[in-house]
Parts: sequence; C-alpha cells; structure tokens
Amino acid sequence: MGVLKKFEQRLEGLVNGTFAKVFKSEVQPVEIAGALQRECDNNATIWNRDRTVVPNDFIVELSAPDYERLSPYSGQLGDELAGMVRDYAKQQRYTFMGPIKVHLEKAEDLDTGLYRVRSRTLASSSSQQAPQGPAAGPSGRPGAPGGYGYPPAAGPAAAPPMPAAPPPGRPGGYGYPQPASQRPTQAPGASAGGRTRYWIEINGNRHQISRPTLVLGRSTDADVRIDDPGVSRRHCEIRTGTPSTIQDLGSTNGIVVDGQHTTRATLRDGSRIVVGSTTVIYRQAEG
Repeated sequence: MGVLKKFEQRLEGLVNGTFAKVFKSEVQPVEIAGALQRECDNNATIWNRDRTVVPNDFIVELSAPDYERLSPYSGQLGDELAGMVRDYAKQQRYTFMGPIKVHLEKAEDLDTGLYRVRSRTLASSSSQQAPQGPAAGPSGRPGAPGGYGYPPAAGPAAAPPMPAAPPPGRPGGYGYPQPASQRPTQAPGASAGGRTRYWIEINGNRHQISRPTLVLGRSTDADVRIDDPGVSRRHCEIRTGTPSTIQDLGSTNGIVVDGQHTTRATLRDGSRIVVGSTTVIYRQAEG
C-alpha cells in the first residue's frame, strides 16, 4: 500500500472522525502530504554514497479560510504529516539531520484552496550543526539562526558521520540551498556541453517542447490542445530558457503554478501547472 494511501486511512480512523471538518476544506490534508513528498524529492542532497539528506522542517502556508479550518487540528495533523514524511523517507532511503516538524501558517496573499510549502534542514546536536548566520528565503527574508527554536534531538544511532560542512549550494532556496550539481536535473545552461530537453506531461501523455514557446489551450490552433471546458482557447504560453517561464494569455480562469494562482511564474523541473481542471507537469533534463 502506498504511503499516501496509508496516511489517508490513518486520518480517517482518528478519534471518531475528528478530521471530518478538515476534509470539507478546500485544501485536503492528502494534498499537503503529496506536496511534502515533492519537497523532499526536490531538495534531496547527496552527502555520500550511503546518505541522501532531505529537509526535516516544513512550513505549510495556507489561505486565511483554509488556515481557520485546519488550525484547530494543527498539532495532530502536523504529527500525522511528520509521520507520513518519515514513512516516505524510509521508502526512498532518505535520511534526516534532525527531528521532523510540520507547521501550518496563514498567508494573506493566498486564495482559498491554494497553499505553499517551505522547507529547511535543521541539524540536531548529535549531527552536523547548522551554518552560522541566517539563511535567505525565496523573498530574501532572513531565517532565524538555528531554526525555529526546536530543542535538539538525537539523530539516528547508526547514522554515518556527516562532513564538516554542507556541500556548496546554489542561492535562492529556503533554509539550506540545494547544491545544483546534486539535483535530478539542472536548469538550462547549468552544465557545459549538455543539451537541455523540455517536455510537459498531461494525463500520462508526454508532449515534447521543440520550440522556444509552447501555447496551451482548447483551440485547435494551440500547440498542445487541452479538451477541458475550463481552459481558454489560448490559455497560457510556456517559454523555455534560463529560466523557463509560463505566462497567462488573458485566460478566463487563470493558471495555478505549484499551488499559487498567478499570471506569470518561473518553472522548474517538476512544476505543477493547473489550467481549468487539468494538471500539466513541466519537465526538463540534460542530455
């Protein structure tokens, strides 16, 4: 049985339906669980042959209405989500540098049904200590040195020793930046001599992007036609480059990129684009 399915079943069986109201909210706990899994995958850092480290401290930002619905259960829900992350990490052979924590926060700039996940790696006292000084987030906001004040906890007893310091990373991440050389794929032009391939996946079907721009829409004139009544005739356009971007073309229902309603966004490998009721996965890879 999959980790997400087990997580959902545990929630349904808790305290005589404690989470019945939660499941009526626009953002479902299982959606958050899936986003936490993706956050681990996207920020996995290879330390050595025996250890791949993933974030252990997560903040889930919710719209005000969703936060009000979920906050009464934040403690229990956070524990369940942390347990799900632990199970997923075991399945993927990921390890952590400290205890797993999941927090909910309210974000006034998000509409109902949208959310953001931020993560960082916080070292416990028995493993590698955090670097000195604040870590810059996506908006340049400094993070508190040493994390959010969690008490140190013992790491895995049989864990291999950590290097003296984290490997050099690329700027722009929340918490400790992910080294570009260790990511599954790299941004266009990130490695010399490699040719970047671009494609999108819709309902399991792959559509190669062979030109600098790709128009998605319901019209037969679109480069990729999406048969969805919620999609406009020329809904949005993907531009490949450094970095790749997506632009709304004045559609009726707009676009949602990685959980955020927007008119323009930067794309990375694995970005999830929602148009109408259709999910489009953006992919890029070297070679």
